[in-house]
Amino acid sequence: MILTLDMAVLLAAIIYFRIGRKGQFQSKANQWLTVSIVLVFGVLIAPTDFGQGIVKVLGDIVKNISASGSP
Repeated sequence: MILTLDMAVLLAAIIYFRIGRKGQFQSKANQWLTVSIVLVFGVLIAPTDFGQGIVKVLGDIVKNISASGSP
């Protein structure tokens, strides 16, 4: 049996555990590492159908908010 693990799923788990640690002080280097991991996760998930769906939903939300704000 071969076990495969998608890199995006692995990064999502790492992000969950890194951000889930509340109440602990983090160094600047540790914060930059978390930001870098989140950016790589975004790049990996963007071309997928799920990522494209998120982009479409967010675009619709932004369009509706900007349309409701204009007279």
